[in-house]
Amino acid sequence: MAAGSGGGPADRGEIRRHPLRNLWRLRRYLRPHAVEFGWLMLAGLAATGAGIAVPLVAQRVVDGPVARRDLTGLFLLAGLALLLGLAEALLIFIRRWVQSSSSVAMEAAIRTDVYAHLQGLSASFHDRWPSGQLLSRITSDLSVLRRFLSFGLFFLVLNLVTYLVVVVLLIRLHPALGMLVAASAVPLFLIARRFGRHYHVASRRMQDQQGDVATLVEETAQGLRTMKAYGRGPQLAARFAASTEALHDTGIGKGRLLARTSALLDLVPNLTLGTVLVAGAAAVAGGRLTIGQLVAFVSLQLMLIWPVQSLGWIIANGQEAATAADRIQEVLDTRPAIADRPVAIALVRSTVRGRLRFEGVGFRYPGSAVPVLRGLDLTVEPGETVAVVGATGSGKSTLLSLVPRLHDVSAGRITLDGHDLRALRLASLRGLVGVAFEEPTLFSMSVWENLTLGRPDAGEDEVRAALALAQAEFAYDLPWGLRTRLGEQGLSLSGGQRQRLALARAVLIRPAVLVLDDPLSALDVHTEALVESALKRVLRNTTALLVVHRPSTIALADRVALLEHGRITAVGTHTELLAGVPTYRGLLSAEPAAASIAGTPTSTDPTPGGSPLVLS
Repeated sequence: MAAGSGGGPADRGEIRRHPLRNLWRLRRYLRPHAVEFGWLMLAGLAATGAGIAVPLVAQRVVDGPVARRDLTGLFLLAGLALLLGLAEALLIFIRRWVQSSSSVAMEAAIRTDVYAHLQGLSASFHDRWPSGQLLSRITSDLSVLRRFLSFGLFFLVLNLVTYLVVVVLLIRLHPALGMLVAASAVPLFLIARRFGRHYHVASRRMQDQQGDVATLVEETAQGLRTMKAYGRGPQLAARFAASTEALHDTGIGKGRLLARTSALLDLVPNLTLGTVLVAGAAAVAGGRLTIGQLVAFVSLQLMLIWPVQSLGWIIANGQEAATAADRIQEVLDTRPAIADRPVAIALVRSTVRGRLRFEGVGFRYPGSAVPVLRGLDLTVEPGETVAVVGATGSGKSTLLSLVPRLHDVSAGRITLDGHDLRALRLASLRGLVGVAFEEPTLFSMSVWENLTLGRPDAGEDEVRAALALAQAEFAYDLPWGLRTRLGEQGLSLSGGQRQRLALARAVLIRPAVLVLDDPLSALDVHTEALVESALKRVLRNTTALLVVHRPSTIALADRVALLEHGRITAVGTHTELLAGVPTYRGLLSAEPAAASIAGTPTSTDPTPGGSPLVLS
């Protein structure tokens, strides 16, 4: 999916019928901290109780020692109020201290599960989803969830309890005024409901747009050389500015919505407080209320200001968390297209002969109506090397990707020693298959870590042998040798150096089946000849399937398979295909050296079509 599309298969800005449903589904991450959360809630309630007790103490002070001018009683009650205040402060400190550690632990647990799930999803999933969208989900969305689970959810419960307790106390102090305060909850509820509905839409839009911006930044960083080479900086800057402007406008809209709602949430309790002061003063004048009761009533009502004022923030945080949960569950709800079967077997390397067979294999990419491969049959015998040759777009790389199950066949099956690859454990299969791609991926880690990615237990001698085979001994000359940390994508190295390290990584695992997707395309002729010479020794005891674009690499193969329109149309030695298959001869006609592989003379006389012919 192109950047700017706002996500994967889920529709942009999709609003679920129950916005909190996915947030509720994340409760399993709260369960391990349930006891801790219970203690936090008790501490919070105790702190709130201490705060509520202060106005009640003030009532006793005003109606008792102050009215009787009893200094001793005044000091005792003042000391009690001070102790309650200190207790409240201590409980708040303890609550926040514990709360931070539990919230970070919950965030870490969710992030670990999302990352592990992403590793299990197929290559086709990652082909469809912009990486920036996935990055924003595993970073910013999880931060939003952490804030809600640690603070928003806690204060939502605490403030509701506080509001209910205070309202009950107000009704006991003065039923009429207490019911007036209780009735003010109705407009608060209506305001909050309308705000939540609109804020949920804005939150989803903004979080999707943040993912779009992250995708643009990542693409620009990865394609920096191309951008500079074509002088496209201003155009990309304009594209980025448009995305950030859209994000800015959405953020401003959210801010205005929150500001309007906060103003309304402030207005309701302040109007109620003004009414209470006037009516309370009249009640005191009429002898229906003592001064101490009025002081306690107003003090308790003032305690409702914070819960009401924070209601807008809590709802906003809750809606952001709900949309974050939606976006995270979109990933977690995606089932891995390639996974172990309930009863899967593991093969031991020492028992694997390496007979690879494609039986009526068909494959089409998700969402595509046109199959890439159809009815493909091919057998690679143990220890045999087969080169796959075909025009660009014929499906060669797709064919190779089916062997380690980066994709699964849509029809037919692939077997290894008679076992359907889908019946093998993925870990076992990928431990038996070594892969090197034309465009190798190196990670931002040391050379040693990149080389031993498939065999962390490899010894130094084994690594040295693999580097020698791949003509990659240049790695020892890097600033810190094999401990040198490579930059992102290994772009600090040349294309040929990256290919050689990837080839060394593939052979280091001692695979039963070696799959090479034109891994020598970036090498010079001299280095290529040295690598091919070393590879011949490795391929004697390894089943290998090669995608070949350069005729010189065909020398490594025992047989050649011609792939046309998703089918294997011819299989034989290079000499046999060169002599009897015009299509094969046409594919190699642009490389006069092709015939010399088989020891045949060549002619560079121009043909009527203008291309040199290889003569057999």
